[in-house]
Amino acid sequence: MIKKQTYTLEEAKRKLEHFCAYQERCHKEVSQKLQDMHMIPKAMDIIIVHLIEHNFLNEERFAKAFVRGKFNIKKWGKRRLILELRKKDIAKANINTAINEINDEIYYKTLDELAEKRLSTLNESNRLKKKKKLIDYLLYRGWESHLVYEKANALIK
Repeated sequence: MIKKQTYTLEEAKRKLEHFCAYQERCHKEVSQKLQDMHMIPKAMDIIIVHLIEHNFLNEERFAKAFVRGKFNIKKWGKRRLILELRKKDIAKANINTAINEINDEIYYKTLDELAEKRLSTLNESNRLKKKKKLIDYLLYRGWESHLVYEKANALIK
């Protein structure tokens, strides 16, 4: 039989402080970590309050960092970013704040670069199939459909 590791309240607090200091976390990730540590609900509440009071846990800061990272590195569009933040139970106000931090000029430039880069890798002779592949790729990445169709129609005539 495997013996479960048990933690005192102070040990769990320290462990979660390190967990949150290493990388921005959302409330859902912290709750899951505490459940994995087999903490009782009352202890979980105490630890989460402690983390919020000492600024280890800040959902708005998490949302901004998440959006910045996924947009800059993975080139996700706003729809995908919003969807992923909703999955993490982030408040709508925090999602909107984070999304509004994306500069529109950079957003459209990123879409242009992404579409052109993808188009250069498509080895499809049929114009319609090529357009569909480009559109599917951009929609999967979470770009708004009206922007995707405009871009595809502009690039593939």
